[in-house]
Amino acid sequence: MTARIIDGKALAEELRQGFKARVEALAARGQKPGLAVILVGADPASQVYVRNKVNGCLAIGMHSEQIVYDAAVDPQIVLARIAALNADPAIHGILVQLPLPGHFDEGQVLAAIAAEKDVDGFHAENVGALAQGNPRFIPCTPYGVMKMFEKSGVDLAGKEAVVIGRSNIVGKPMALLLINAGATVTVCNSRTRDLAGHTRRADILVAAVGKAKFVSADMVKPGAVVIDVGINRLQDGPDAGKLCGDVDFAACQEVAGQITPVPGGVGPMTITMLLANTIEAAERKAGI
Repeated sequence: MTARIIDGKALAEELRQGFKARVEALAARGQKPGLAVILVGADPASQVYVRNKVNGCLAIGMHSEQIVYDAAVDPQIVLARIAALNADPAIHGILVQLPLPGHFDEGQVLAAIAAEKDVDGFHAENVGALAQGNPRFIPCTPYGVMKMFEKSGVDLAGKEAVVIGRSNIVGKPMALLLINAGATVTVCNSRTRDLAGHTRRADILVAAVGKAKFVSADMVKPGAVVIDVGINRLQDGPDAGKLCGDVDFAACQEVAGQITPVPGGVGPMTITMLLANTIEAAERKAGI
């Protein structure tokens, strides 16, 4: 059996084409969606992510602002800028690129973003709403994964789902979304005993651990849906420098029923759902 590939790149493009009409309708009502992205420091990966987010906005006619600070900036300066953006009617979404330098209190920064503009879905108020099953904003990567399930016809109700990773960005919100969809969910972490015993039961397996090719074929239940959230750059061997996920794609493709590739899987969906959240924020403000 060779698994069917879930093409995140194609789905992302399909969704973005649909976003353009929503952006035009909002602009006609004086609510052109606006996203502000704050970057602190010069981390190369973060710079790429921010550039992709800004370009994604511009490509569908949204307004976007990129705000860059030196890594040594006083956190109070960033907090003051967030407060100004909270009050700016042209900005519907505010995103602070993580991770932040060590002298920042990450929780304080995320809490400073107005909950109705927290398009990353990380504000405590929005996390609580998600836990209650009535989310205002869904964190972008798990939101993208749910759209991939929907597009691929994956019925989650009653399924055994295993999430490897318990981060606030992916693992925990992913588990909540799966619970809300009726799945029976297990969240595994670095201290989980017999990890493979859990993963081999999974009808749905989501890997978000940040370790290249961590999930091997013998950890996958035949016919399972395998979602690879990881993105890693190989350090050694003939493929050094190439990107890969947390899943050994070539091996697991021979066992799984459906699988996402890296690149071209979850990655394109993350930025797409950030655009979706920003558009939804603008629509709420416009009373749509």
